Amino acid sequence: MTELITALGVVFSPMPFLFIVVGVVLGIVVGAIPGLTGAMLIALTLPLTFFMVPVEAIILLIAMYVGAISGGLITATLLRMPGTPAAVMTTFDGYPMARAGHPGRALGLGIGASFVGGMVSWTALFLLAKPLSIIATRFGPFEYFALIMMAMVLIASVSEGSLVKGLIAGLLGMLISMPGVDPSSGMPRLTWDWYMLNGGLKLLPVLIGVFAVSQILSDLMEMNQKIQKVEMSRKGIFMSLDDWRKQAFNLIRSSVIGTGVGILPGIGASIGSVIAYTAAKNMSKTPEKFGKGSEEGIVSSEAANNATVGGALIPLISMGIPGSVIDAILIGALTIHSIQPGPTLFTTNADIVWAMIAACLVANIVMFIFMTTFVGHLSKVMYMPRLYVLPVVLIFCVIGSFALNNTMFDVWTMVAFGILGLFLEKARYPLGPFVIGFVLAPLGEAKLRSGLMMTDGDITPVFTRPLAASFTVIAVILLVYPFYSEWQQKRKADLG
Repeated sequence: MTELITALGVVFSPMPFLFIVVGVVLGIVVGAIPGLTGAMLIALTLPLTFFMVPVEAIILLIAMYVGAISGGLITATLLRMPGTPAAVMTTFDGYPMARAGHPGRALGLGIGASFVGGMVSWTALFLLAKPLSIIATRFGPFEYFALIMMAMVLIASVSEGSLVKGLIAGLLGMLISMPGVDPSSGMPRLTWDWYMLNGGLKLLPVLIGVFAVSQILSDLMEMNQKIQKVEMSRKGIFMSLDDWRKQAFNLIRSSVIGTGVGILPGIGASIGSVIAYTAAKNMSKTPEKFGKGSEEGIVSSEAANNATVGGALIPLISMGIPGSVIDAILIGALTIHSIQPGPTLFTTNADIVWAMIAACLVANIVMFIFMTTFVGHLSKVMYMPRLYVLPVVLIFCVIGSFALNNTMFDVWTMVAFGILGLFLEKARYPLGPFVIGFVLAPLGEAKLRSGLMMTDGDITPVFTRPLAASFTVIAVILLVYPFYSEWQQKRKADLG
């Protein structure tokens, strides 16, 4: 508790607190503009943090993370267009309620649920991060390798589309991370004598390309899409005590689901909101109202997707494993500032860890105050013409990529991965496994090689050590079960 109080003192200092407010506001605004995402915002902001104090840089990015997840609620409710993928389930009930003449009520339920979800997940972050990091210090290289492989299979198995496509995307990300210097021999590999590849493909241009440039290209193709507007009204924006009482169980259940899903490596907010929404519908006394403006549906979706933020930070801080795609970008931010995420983070950079935890708490409070106060003005941001927004975003993409090493190679890398990201999305290959594969592959390779050097090339500890074997078995089950389930369904259909 002493560490948290000290961190709160740092966070409430003028500059860090200013960065939290700016981060939350920018996140909400970007989340409220169709076509722009939190991942895009954070990837574009990374170059701006190069010369910032590490604590302030990480605080800014976490505040953006919290704001962006929350901001998607506005477009989901008023336009039936989720500002972020995490708000997809909110469109099912938020938009019908808004169309029925209660936009303020729909937004108020969503904002209240977002705050509760964020606070429940923050409590889990505060209570679990340090104990899990202590447990993780007992992991050897083979345990880490098996955990990383489990995370890769896990995100592939729950991503949009088929398991095969998720695995292909993850393997492609791992393959693209391989050019550069071999960590064991020190010799260049997969560079084809091109000296620009000796340092490997940099994380920042890849992230900006995959998330920002691909989205810009996609939006350009849909520039003429018409938007149906809903008139905004603040009536009902504040939940009454009776509302809190009626929704209490739904709020807690959905927040716990979101937190649990966030802790699982690589899944993210979208899956959390789907599971919580399904659970709310199955346990509701009025399931027929879901999809037609159900208050329970809005609450469950928004509580869960915001709860995944704190949940996803737990494996990032404790084990150095990203809980979501945005957390993969945060790992890149920590690395840029020479901070190694993982179980030793509480020992080597305790001030950074507690500042992250404190920033998550304060950002949720700022988000709630800002959203309830300015949601009427924020609703106008949604209708900003993309014709003016996209060129500005593209300019920042180019500047951010070039600023990394002052070379055009990084700009062309960004463009290439923007095109690749567009093709992957159009072909329904999920970007999550691709990015997390790119981020985790070097760590997984380093751990595997380290373990093999300790055992003179013997890989059997992956299957014989209890923890490593457990992670391996889970990975195999996750890999095999979808194929088995599909075979069972076909078998039943043939017999029927």
